[in-house]
Amino acid sequence: MIITRTPFRISFFGGGTDYPVWFRDNGGQVLSSSIDKYCYITARHLPPFFENKSRIVWSKIELVNNISEIQHPAIRGILDHLDLNDGIEIHHAGDLPSRSGIGSSSSFTVGLLNALHSIKGNPLGQKDLATAAIHIEQNILNENVGSQDQIAAALGGFNKLIFNKDGSFEAIPIDINDSYIKELQDHLALFFTGLSRNASEIAEEQIRETPKKRQELEAMHKLVDEAMLILEKKSDVREFGKLLDKTWKIKRSLTKSISNKHIDDMYERGIAAGAIGGKLLGAGGGGFMLFFVEPEKRHKLIEEFKDLVHVPFSFEAEGSTIIHNKELK
Repeated sequence: MIITRTPFRISFFGGGTDYPVWFRDNGGQVLSSSIDKYCYITARHLPPFFENKSRIVWSKIELVNNISEIQHPAIRGILDHLDLNDGIEIHHAGDLPSRSGIGSSSSFTVGLLNALHSIKGNPLGQKDLATAAIHIEQNILNENVGSQDQIAAALGGFNKLIFNKDGSFEAIPIDINDSYIKELQDHLALFFTGLSRNASEIAEEQIRETPKKRQELEAMHKLVDEAMLILEKKSDVREFGKLLDKTWKIKRSLTKSISNKHIDDMYERGIAAGAIGGKLLGAGGGGFMLFFVEPEKRHKLIEEFKDLVHVPFSFEAEGSTIIHNKELK
């Protein structure tokens, strides 16, 4: 039995420039960090004593005899792609809900690939794992997704991600001291909006509108550089929060489906309660809202959103790891 643990992520700046439709012509870059909230995948060969050949447990329990019978599209696609036709048992559990803007789909794909490649006896390094997950989601499952989530999930850490026109990518770790990173982290607060959505459907509209949004995407690209200057110079950390406000205002203008009255009202409530800035994570339409707030005003912000789930978190740096393997000594 193999158990993988794969982090979710928070994307700060540059989202949208990681879609191939953009970076293949213009290049792209994203500033993001993985966090200590995880997707867990348990996988093993199912012993041949059961009525069904394979058992898949997620929000449903699937008992099947053929890969084609599996309802979960990612599991079905990955098993077929890896030609794993033998009996298999897969269990999924996550710390945060799916369809919520924290990269859960890609964390699932990365974690499952990590487990299944290990079962096949050809474990992948983290960069190869990210590349494989991008290929699966974009070319096998034909999802409308970018390329940042898979890298953040596989590699972990606080990184500047660069997307080259030839399809390659680089992950550059943010090299600043722990005290400044902690100060930044202490200014962040994460809340669940209570709304879930299909990211691929929202992203489909954004991808379609990309040629019309050059000015906005170029601005979002530049904000990554501005944020990097703040971090590298260890400037007043509140400047980072002001940039989040700026990027959210640009992001919500990309398509009508990114925000809605509920989200706009929530953002305004957060600012009124003392937040300097913030943004909705992921493709939009719901999920998690990240606020940047001074520590002494955090209590007021949490009180304002007492009707919502507040999720304390820390940055993490491990990426997707195998936390149990029965073959390990």
